[in-house]
Amino acid sequence: MQKVSLYFENGLFLQARSFGADGTAVGEVVFNTSMTGYQEIVTDPSYAGQFVTFTMPEIGNVGCNAQDMESRGAFCKGIIVRNYQGRPSNFRAEESLDSLLKRFGVMGICDVDTRYLTRMLRDQGAMEMIASTEIHDRETLAKCLAESPRIGEINYIREVSTTESYLHEQGRYDAKRFVYERPPEAKKRIVVYDFGVKRNILNELTHAGMQVRVLPHDTPAETVIEAYEKGEIDGVFLSNGPGDPLILHDEKAKIQKLLEAKIPMFGICLGHQMLSIAHGYDTYKLKFGHHGGNHPVKNLRTGRVEITAQNHNYNVPDAITEVAEVTHRNLFDGTIEGVRYKDEPVMSVQHHPEASPGPHESAYVFKSFFEML
Repeated sequence: MQKVSLYFENGLFLQARSFGADGTAVGEVVFNTSMTGYQEIVTDPSYAGQFVTFTMPEIGNVGCNAQDMESRGAFCKGIIVRNYQGRPSNFRAEESLDSLLKRFGVMGICDVDTRYLTRMLRDQGAMEMIASTEIHDRETLAKCLAESPRIGEINYIREVSTTESYLHEQGRYDAKRFVYERPPEAKKRIVVYDFGVKRNILNELTHAGMQVRVLPHDTPAETVIEAYEKGEIDGVFLSNGPGDPLILHDEKAKIQKLLEAKIPMFGICLGHQMLSIAHGYDTYKLKFGHHGGNHPVKNLRTGRVEITAQNHNYNVPDAITEVAEVTHRNLFDGTIEGVRYKDEPVMSVQHHPEASPGPHESAYVFKSFFEML
């Protein structure tokens, strides 16, 4: 481990120790309140462009393994932890968190008072930060940060999306036997627009009875519409992903064409936000976002409360009720967590039902999509 210097846009300057990759990185700092699942968080493409501050003080204890990867790599800028444990103790561990971060060029920062940092982000909001194992001068770091683009100005979709289409044929993970199930015979066929999709989302889609083909983010809408009109597919899924949805103009135009073609659609997280924007209702940025595995969400149709996993900084406006029924609300702050569009075969949720922190109480939305098809 070596010294790492941190400079925040509010003027805070800290020095800590580093693990993972060396270098200099700029990104937005958020905090995550999950008590488990650090590998899933680190490999979630939606964190591209961000530093994740873990409120759980001990990170690294169980190591990392290939089964728990949510994508092909790690796309966040770095992670900030109180205590890093470099000697994992778990029978599933195949490598340390330090090793995984080094492989994907992600910085690890430890020996930070993460409770103080979380309170600062809660009070002042998510903010930009620069971290460096190479530069330790406060003024130089401040200058580099001021000259760097903000996360809302960068399209990270191009970095995290697949470049070639592929069939996903893996089923849901069996946590008792530590294997992935064989999915049931597919009775519906869908395509997935990959804006940074998590593997467990694809697993749940196949588990619900769908054949899943994943498409690059820049696949023309006309290609999908033609496949739908020929009866080759039954619907479209819009995935999660990183960054500000308002800068995704090409994606917005594609989704509007799919809506005009009356194709059944389901969106999660960024997909949920893009459907709102495509309908003419722009998203807004939350102060510090929702990041954690303990957010209570009320299903307004059933009255049940589900414990959900969340990872988003942007939200759809209440004005969406002009064109959609609100089906879910966050009980922390009352924000919209799910909608079903009026007179359209289109639905979406903001939270991550595939993450199953409850453990599977939100997974029914995938079956709802199947039934809608």
